[in-house]
Amino acid sequence: MPRNVVDPLVVGGVIGDVLNPFTNTVSLSAIINNKEISNGCQLKPSQLVNPPRIIVGGEDLRTFYTLVMVDADAPSPSNPSLREYLHW
Repeated sequence: MPRNVVDPLVVGGVIGDVLNPFTNTVSLSAIINNKEISNGCQLKPSQLVNPPRIIVGGEDLRTFYTLVMVDADAPSPSNPSLREYLHW
């Protein structure tokens, strides 16, 4: 990642607090209400009633991956006590 780009996972406290730094090995997309979401985007609770549709890339269907979904500022940035709550 170029130096002038700030990773939203670092800014949100996910990397360094919940996860150690990592390198992506496959593509991953999360779709909510037919819209692709990305790291750092803000969503209203009404948009998250149902779990997102997840699309994992990769060629080898025998490989298993771990997906971690974290709401880094739940319920609020000043009190992120539910950041690791199982939302769905």
